[in-house]
Amino acid sequence: MMEKSNNSTTSLIRTKSDQLVETIAAALGAMKSPVSSGGGDAAADSSGNLSRMSSRRLAAASPGRSSGSVGRNTHIRKSRSAQMKFDLDDLNSGAALSRASSASLGFSFSFTGFTVPADEIADSNPFSDDEIAEDIEAGRQKKRLHTEPTLPIYLKFKDVTYKVVLKGMTSTVEKDILYGITGSVDPGEVLALMGPSGSGKTSLLSLLGGRVREPAPGGSITYNDEPYSKSLKSRIGFVTQDDVLFPHLTVRETLTYAARLRLPKTLTKEEKDQRASDIIYELGLESCQDTMIGGSFVRGVSGGERKRVCIGNEIIINPSLLFLDEPTSGLDSTTALRIVDTLHDIAEAGKTVVTTIHQPSSRLFLKFDKLILLGKGSLLYFGKASEAMVYFSSIGCAPFIAMNPAEFMLDLANGNVTDISVPSELEDKVQMGNCTTETKNGKPAPAVVHEYLVEAYETRAAENEKKKLITPTPIDDETKAKMCSAKREWGASWLEQYSILFCRGLKERRHDYFSWLRITQVLATATILGLLWWQSGSDNPKELQDQAGLLFFIAVFWGFFPVFTAIFTFPQERAMLSKERAADMYRLSAYFVARTTSDLPLDLILPVLFLVVVYFMAGLRMNACSFFLTVGTVFLCIIAAQGLGLAIGATLMDLKRATTLASVTVMTFMLAGGYFVKNVPVFISWLRYLSFNYHTYKLLLKVQYEHISHSINGVRVDDGYKEVGALAAMVVGYRLLAYLSLRRMKLQAGA
Repeated sequence: MMEKSNNSTTSLIRTKSDQLVETIAAALGAMKSPVSSGGGDAAADSSGNLSRMSSRRLAAASPGRSSGSVGRNTHIRKSRSAQMKFDLDDLNSGAALSRASSASLGFSFSFTGFTVPADEIADSNPFSDDEIAEDIEAGRQKKRLHTEPTLPIYLKFKDVTYKVVLKGMTSTVEKDILYGITGSVDPGEVLALMGPSGSGKTSLLSLLGGRVREPAPGGSITYNDEPYSKSLKSRIGFVTQDDVLFPHLTVRETLTYAARLRLPKTLTKEEKDQRASDIIYELGLESCQDTMIGGSFVRGVSGGERKRVCIGNEIIINPSLLFLDEPTSGLDSTTALRIVDTLHDIAEAGKTVVTTIHQPSSRLFLKFDKLILLGKGSLLYFGKASEAMVYFSSIGCAPFIAMNPAEFMLDLANGNVTDISVPSELEDKVQMGNCTTETKNGKPAPAVVHEYLVEAYETRAAENEKKKLITPTPIDDETKAKMCSAKREWGASWLEQYSILFCRGLKERRHDYFSWLRITQVLATATILGLLWWQSGSDNPKELQDQAGLLFFIAVFWGFFPVFTAIFTFPQERAMLSKERAADMYRLSAYFVARTTSDLPLDLILPVLFLVVVYFMAGLRMNACSFFLTVGTVFLCIIAAQGLGLAIGATLMDLKRATTLASVTVMTFMLAGGYFVKNVPVFISWLRYLSFNYHTYKLLLKVQYEHISHSINGVRVDDGYKEVGALAAMVVGYRLLAYLSLRRMKLQAGA
């Protein structure tokens, strides 16, 4: 028995070794064969696209790539699949040998989750390379990105200039940001905008993405030879440099709400949710899909995962054009490589991708199809990324030592020519010029280097690139008409937008409202008030002076508290509002109504807790009707005060100024509230009618003491209808002012 076991193990080892040899032979044959599918792809892309050549060579090394050996590769796949059915405990030596052999040759095969019954192996289909893509850097398998058909957009821009107006205290100055930038990018390509900080990368990206309309840029920017129009918003995805996300929403909730708001009305809710699930899977976010995004004070997902969520927010609409502002900033090299690989997958699906990049690694640099190098707003190079080093060598600038191409070009753009050869023209300028053009080490000054690079590009390459732009876009008139005739369409109706934004608001802000700090603050204040006014109720009007002070404090506290909470609403959400409105995710009116009404259920809970404590400790009027009327009065005061805070925040959009104005306003309303000053001068007596504290105080006096007296502490108790009408007018009026302020505000896209 032992001999049979040993013989069977030996035969299995030989079988594995033979199959490994067959696999390697098939791989080498596929790499060498010019007629293989992998080789054909590489040949087709040999015009400068080094990254895709290398990736396809790796892919060609997998079994089944060679069209000339389909039968043998199918046999290898079936054999390898069948081996999975064996018990690994019986194959320790054979499995170890196979793993060691594979590792030594640089091959790694993974079949996680793939099981085929032994009796069905002969009938099973071979693996399809379209089903599973190997993520080599991540060491795991991931599904390919959606390759849904989309409208191809050829982006061209010629002589683009841009300047901003800087307004000072006494004068206005215009500052030039970009000087005549020319370039183009086609579907299926990734264009990288590279340059030092302050060179104009983000400004150029914002102009190309249609995010900056004023002041109007110079030159021309066309999409399929047509100028920008609002209908393009639904075909453009724009990922800003800052990750603008709600910190308390999970990854799945973030992408699901984006899908429901942005995808077309023709899709059902279930189809939109499925699209969000597909994006989570495609971007490798399964492990963190139920984790909160997180922020400055909330733990959440990692930086790379946040960036992938931002990309998912944009690619969920299947855009034709995708713009990204420094998507790899702050990430380690491996995570950055995964992000760029994702961009390549998106581009290969027929999309046009434009991204700014800040000092990429050499591996990242080789993955870009085209490159624009900027320096101080001027164009230093535009062309294929793989030919950039050849171009700079042709103008006499080459590194003395082995150097990352991106690092070399950024040094040149900064005018730093240390460890870089200097052309004879610059050396002559240094020798013949004055001392101001020469640095300490005998190298030309940065300004001289910059001038030379700009002049060299204009004389050697600029005209050729401009001639290429004259060539008409290779698309038919029907496609062009489809892009121009598309009307601005919302992904959901007004009611659907309101419903989605209302639910999102509740989920996001429930953490703030029910924080232990806020609950403790309210309950502690209520307890102190209850102890100070312990059982102070009485039927004698002369003994109610102290309790009237408690009612006034309630009116002031629930007028002051909501104002300073609501002030932060729009200034804090300005970045998110700008981002989502620029993408036409929803109507401003739907957002405003949902944002203000989603606070109401949360605003009612804490006042009820407060009044339950204070009301019975202080011995206020003991019947259910009085209690609920008191709750209703306080609630009306809260939403009126909240409206004032929203109006101040939306009008100023600056927390410092808004807080200052709110402090003065609330203090004025409190002093005019009818408790501190009884005889107000006639010329300023109108001020009390603008005070929600005054109207709330009068209503509370009516609810508690109308059965005792018609005048308490010098304040006349009326029927209360005027006070309710005044507070209702404030609720509507302040919110209308806030909405109009948002309408007039220029929601600028993220820089």
